[in-house]
Amino acid sequence: MTLARTSPMRIGRAKSTQPEADARTRAAFEAEALASVDSLYRTALRLTRVPADAEDLVQETYLKAFRAADQFAPGTNLRAWLFTILHNTARNRARDRARESVTVDSDAVDQAADAPSYGLSTPVATPEALLLRETLTPELQAAVDELPEAFRQAVWLRDVEEFSYAEIADMLNIPVGTVMSRISRGRRMLFDRLQHLNPVHA
Repeated sequence: MTLARTSPMRIGRAKSTQPEADARTRAAFEAEALASVDSLYRTALRLTRVPADAEDLVQETYLKAFRAADQFAPGTNLRAWLFTILHNTARNRARDRARESVTVDSDAVDQAADAPSYGLSTPVATPEALLLRETLTPELQAAVDELPEAFRQAVWLRDVEEFSYAEIADMLNIPVGTVMSRISRGRRMLFDRLQHLNPVHA
């Protein structure tokens, strides 16, 4: 009699804890995702150049992320996943609205014949990269904004947001080699413009 009376209660409790566990997991996911809102907004502003559009892009990114939360693999890089959604959303919006796109010389972007070779896991700290990391001044931000879009995205994601080359390649849907070429060339463009602000000696 005792077993028959307590067994259903135990089963009932076990069932009731599953929704609670799911709710805790969901809350933890949302909290971790929202911790990236500032960096997502900074990048969205570089993509749209309009604060209102950047805010709207970030909101849509979170809406898509929360709807697709069950597709995120726990233990992987949530921040990189969010940035991938952000860039995909921005590209889709640009296509849908037929906005004017920045024309980039594909030969200059993809070849960069004189670009140094960087490793994927231990990139060389070039003078250009050090300048960007150490002096994120208004002048530097303005210079970044003046870069062609393809270079601006790659440099910003690597040197400010500090994503790996492989993660950036996934976000922008381009080969890793192209990412490295764009970063190298974009850094040199910035260095040429900003040497008078903070000369870097080898």
